[in-house]
Amino acid sequence: MTIAVASDHAGFRYKEMIRDFLVSKGHTVRDFGTDSEEPADYPDFIRPAALAVAQGECERGVVVGGSGNGEAMAANRVPGVRCAVAWSEESARLARAHNDANMLSLGQRLVTSDLALKIVEVWLSTPFEGGRHLRRIRKLDSM
Repeated sequence: MTIAVASDHAGFRYKEMIRDFLVSKGHTVRDFGTDSEEPADYPDFIRPAALAVAQGECERGVVVGGSGNGEAMAANRVPGVRCAVAWSEESARLARAHNDANMLSLGQRLVTSDLALKIVEVWLSTPFEGGRHLRRIRKLDSM
């Protein structure tokens, strides 16, 4: 799977860790930056990653910030992106199973590094359930 990753300065360490984790699992990763912990504006990095997901260049995307909220907001401005903030394995599972989230947002200041990797793993391995949820996803995508 080809996966976009991006962060601002507050999520840089986890972005790097997640990128290496994804590569170790055999995924192709496109890193949209940032490239350091120097202050950076998250829309500059998140929007290109979200566009790559929306345009089909990447199948999924993982973005990281201090809380993950601004990153999710920036990603969700791109039509076709459904970016969920996850803070637990269960929130990640439900984001995929019920919401078909094609992007995941994490807060480096809110979850441990071990939990962040578990969240990514659950999110990647959980299929969309479809069924009654599909109608809702179609409504989201038509907005």
